[in-house]
This record gives sequence, C-alpha cells and structure tokens, in this order.
Amino acid sequence: MSGHSKWHNIQKTKGAQDAKRAQAFTKIAREMIVAVKEGGSGDPANNSRLAAVIAKAKAANMPNDNIKRTIDKALGSGNTDNFESMTYEGYGPCGVAIIVETMTDNRNRTASEVRHYFDKYGGNLGATGCVSWSFDKKGVIVVNNEDGDLDEDTVMEAAMEAGADDLVTEEEVFTIYTEPDSVAEVAEYLTGKGYELLSAQAEMVPQNTVSVTGEDDVKNLRKMLDMFEDNDDVQNVWHNWEEDE
Repeated sequence: MSGHSKWHNIQKTKGAQDAKRAQAFTKIAREMIVAVKEGGSGDPANNSRLAAVIAKAKAANMPNDNIKRTIDKALGSGNTDNFESMTYEGYGPCGVAIIVETMTDNRNRTASEVRHYFDKYGGNLGATGCVSWSFDKKGVIVVNNEDGDLDEDTVMEAAMEAGADDLVTEEEVFTIYTEPDSVAEVAEYLTGKGYELLSAQAEMVPQNTVSVTGEDDVKNLRKMLDMFEDNDDVQNVWHNWEEDE
C-alpha cells in the first residue's frame, strides 16, 4: 500500500483548494460519462462499472446532485463527449515504475504531454506492459480513523462480512483490499455501517517498492508526478516509489 502512497495523496487532497476539488470532480464526471455510455445504462444496479465510479465519487465527497446531473448528461441525446481510455507506462528517476491512466478526446495531445513529462524530469516512456507486470489490480478502500476511535477487529469483521480480502492498519486509516469488481459492493456495505470512506476504487498496487535517496531525483520525481496529477486528461497515476514522509 505504501508503495503508491495513497494516504499521502489523500492528505494533500484534504487540504487542497477548491480548484483541486473541482478538478477531481471533473475527472470523476468524465469517468462516469464513459461508464454510462460503455455500460449502456444509467442504473448502477445494471452497470457495475458505473457503480464503481459512483462509489469513488461518494468517497471523494462529490455531491449527489452532481452525480445525478452527470448521469443525466451522459444519457442525453445531445451529449457529444467522446472520450477513450489510454494507459501509458514508463520509468521515473532511479527506475521508479509509473503507470499513467488517461481518458482523452485527443490521444495525440495526451500522448505528447505524457511523453514530455517523462522526458523533462529524467524518466522515459516505455512500451505497453513494461512495468504493469509488477503491479496487481486490486480494489482499495480507505476508511478514516483520524480520531483513533475505531477498533481494528470490528472494522476487520465488517470488511470480511462485506466480502473484502484483507485489511491493513495504517496511521489514521484502515486500508481494505477487495477484488477489483467488488469495490462498489464493499464500499456500500461499509458506508451503511457508518464508516467514513476517504477513497474507494480499483488501483494498481505495486508488488515491490523502491527508495529514492538523491535530493534532485526526489525533487524531479515529485514534479513529474504532480504534472501528471494536474493534467486534465490524467485519471490516475500509480507508482512503486516508497515515499519517505
């Protein structure tokens, strides 16, 4: 879990400005529109991909009105949004493995920008499959325990009842792992039990992590990852850097 530093990213997001939140909602909305179009339904009960995106949206505190409006927009005959999913793989400084998941209406623009970020900060864009073999796709649900009020055994029991595979206790959070297709179901169960979810989505979890010690390498790696995150076409960035926080 620590390899892609999800909790570090969440901490940054919690204190971010409204512009960051708006950008996150825009990216989730784009994912939701694609899920509706490709799944052929605006009903999450009949569209598992949409159900997963809704779980992600709710964990990100996206208002229900926004969710409904986005689904209605996707179902509308006048909606001409045409996005396609593209995934890029490569290496950052010190051989850090990076996966960049995008959703774009202009693949040439996106490919050029992604390549530029890799090149600018001492990395290189690789071929499809060059690093993804060292990651496992898992459902990852992060439960808030900032106040330390939750009992690990109780949360574990609820997670197992919901169909989760594993639970890891971390500072201020519990991280629950599921099958990728079970995220929505497990998240809904835990929310019904009163738990606050900070994140709920399928993620690429690294099998092993690497450390980066050089000051310049760390600086370039952070800049590279921030550039990816700030790009409107980038949905998710996964890596195997063991960040020292």
